[in-house]
Amino acid sequence: MGRRVNPPESSLNQSSTATQIKTDALYSLSASFYRWQVFGLIVTGLLFIWLSRNEQLDWAISNYWYDAASHSFPWQNNYWLDLINHRLLKISVITGAVLALIWGIYRRNARLIVAMLLIGIGPLVVGILKATSAHSCPWDLLEYGGKAMSFPLFGATPAFPGPGRCFPGGHASSGFALMALFFLFYPQRPRLAYWCWLAGITLGMLMGFGQIMRGAHFLSHNLWAGWWVWFSQLAVYWWISGFFRRKMR
Repeated sequence: MGRRVNPPESSLNQSSTATQIKTDALYSLSASFYRWQVFGLIVTGLLFIWLSRNEQLDWAISNYWYDAASHSFPWQNNYWLDLINHRLLKISVITGAVLALIWGIYRRNARLIVAMLLIGIGPLVVGILKATSAHSCPWDLLEYGGKAMSFPLFGATPAFPGPGRCFPGGHASSGFALMALFFLFYPQRPRLAYWCWLAGITLGMLMGFGQIMRGAHFLSHNLWAGWWVWFSQLAVYWWISGFFRRKMR
């Protein structure tokens, strides 16, 4: 028998190299995964459209936080709600994403870089939609002491819609943006990936609910924000991972 020859240290079979590939490399998700995601987006989109048809749930929830006697939302200018929910949580998400992006660039970790960019893409899409929306915030509406006229999601724009620029919920999108961490850990750690996805949904709903308490948004504004964030993250990741897969061939 001949003498056994050890493989070179640069071999892809080395455990350190395999670990780096699992940690750093981009991967493509299966067609089946995207089909299920599209199905889920269609179902939830139809559900949100149904809820937005007359906004009864929106009004029922917001009415609870409105004081008819003072014609205002008592929590609108609450110091702690504004500081913790509206400022610190958003700043924490942005700061964490920027620092992680810088670290990913320094370590040349493509997966971390893409995940952090996806955190930014969701709020960006929501911000563009919000900037072009004719829907005003609850505190601007006639029913809540303002001057703007309300109308359902697909209803005709009234003569005096007010300042607009309030749909979808921009603040909630900062919390929903953390759903992008799903792409950082899946498929090597799928359980952690789904927990991150659920954490993003939970944080987005909590941040959005704080805005409901202040009279800044309706529930449907936040639900649609989450929908658009996840849709945009899925679409962008599909495009980026496909681009790199074709490039590596």
